[in-house]
Amino acid sequence: MSERPIGIAILAMGGEGGGVLADWIVDLAEHEGYPAQTTSVPGVAQRTGATIYYVEFHPHAVDVHDRVHEPILSLVPTPGDVDIVLASELMEMGRAIQRGLVTPDRTTLIASTHRVYSMTEKTSMSDGRVDPLPFVVQAEKAAKHFVHADFAQIAEHNGSVISAALFGALAGANALPFSREQFEAAIKRAGVGVQSSLNAFAAGFETAVRSNGDTAQPKARISSDATPARGSQPFDIGATNHPEIVTLDRRIQSEFPTEIADILHRAVRRLADYQDVSYAHDYLDRLKPLRAVDDAATYAVRGDALLLAEAARHLALWMSYEDTVRVAELKIRATRFARVRDEVKAAPGQLLHINEFLHPRLEEIADTLPAALGRWLLKPGALRSMVERMTSRGRIVRTTSLRGFLMLYGVASLRGMRRRSLRYQREHAEIDAWLARTLRYAIHDYPLALEIARSQRLVKGYGDTHARGMRNYRKIEAVMSLVARTASPGARLKSLCEAALADEEGTRLDTLLDDLRRSEGESNTRTGQESANVASATLSSATH
Repeated sequence: MSERPIGIAILAMGGEGGGVLADWIVDLAEHEGYPAQTTSVPGVAQRTGATIYYVEFHPHAVDVHDRVHEPILSLVPTPGDVDIVLASELMEMGRAIQRGLVTPDRTTLIASTHRVYSMTEKTSMSDGRVDPLPFVVQAEKAAKHFVHADFAQIAEHNGSVISAALFGALAGANALPFSREQFEAAIKRAGVGVQSSLNAFAAGFETAVRSNGDTAQPKARISSDATPARGSQPFDIGATNHPEIVTLDRRIQSEFPTEIADILHRAVRRLADYQDVSYAHDYLDRLKPLRAVDDAATYAVRGDALLLAEAARHLALWMSYEDTVRVAELKIRATRFARVRDEVKAAPGQLLHINEFLHPRLEEIADTLPAALGRWLLKPGALRSMVERMTSRGRIVRTTSLRGFLMLYGVASLRGMRRRSLRYQREHAEIDAWLARTLRYAIHDYPLALEIARSQRLVKGYGDTHARGMRNYRKIEAVMSLVARTASPGARLKSLCEAALADEEGTRLDTLLDDLRRSEGESNTRTGQESANVASATLSSATH
């Protein structure tokens, strides 16, 4: 009687070595005398090209008379009939479960828990990241055996790619009839990046062995914000113990509660990198009045500094608003060029060209200019019309060329005059009004002040994104007095902010604002009617 073949599905994205992993498995099986084949079905994902590789090999291809024959192997994985699933990322693991490739009666699931965020998550107006915990919980239920860890980080620490770490986890899971030495021999036969691949293989192997051997060990807990977007870089000035940064750290230690020290340390580095050290000191100066109010309101009672922490976080984000100067500066940083080379896996001797699509609007150009000149450019007239025609279409700038680099370098060098720019004046006027409003309500209505501090999250990005967010922010700001008179002002303001982030058109926000104004009008009508009734009763009593 012939035995069934072993099916292995590999779900990977472009550049992760899914094809190499499939080739290793096929080579391993064939070298040990098992007929094997691999197929791939390329797909399209919002993050990058996603491909399903399917490997199938037959352990013993014999008929009823024990005669060896050529087996018939499947070209694609069949739901409910896959023995092993290897997923290079958490969402790819979820796709495998959704497709029915993982079943509790037979499937060993090996998955990396790191995240590569989808475009839907990245472009969300609020925090659009998908909570990874339900993925892990569902995987524990769906698979017969579940091995999971951040294999991308394991591979990176060993100077290799995730395919090598997953290959090691496959060996450590003991789901195939091969020894560790036989797995390693397949890597050596490939002859490419052998030592780094073996190092990542060993780390992945040990991770899977620990998962197999310690069944009483608690399952890994994954926080939705535990894995940052890959490729993020620390701010340049924060990478060294700059004397002026040390001075800022000492000021934080002496003037602010330890509960928010981590936020402040990160904030001052961000702002010093964004503008200069003096700008970071301005940031701390703006927080000091709020610190006093927060102490009086809650810190002495509850032992926290919730309002101060929220204001500190959002103030740092607002003061480092994205303008043309910042965008240009980030695009020509050496760390960005290095990151792109790493992402596209460019060899040391290969030339890399980076093309940037830029479309600065008239308003963004005016915002970069000194305030008086910027306002003059925005006035209707021949100059404005000419600039609008020149900027009506975007252009592609090759930052790896001398001309393109110098063009953006020139824009980035305007950082020294940022404080005199029109955008700076506008943003900081809004910041001062926001802080003053937060302080004003903090003493009498702490929950409302907390939501006012958090309302800054509406203002983000640049260009159309920033304009849309600022428009919604000002709509809410205009009705703040009405919000303060509602039964639960903090909850009402929170619902308005969430509505503003729900859709780009602002339809949901406009609906809630209309409801708020209508209820206020009805309330005023009732109050006026009650006053008229009291006056009428008083007059009638006086007459009698």
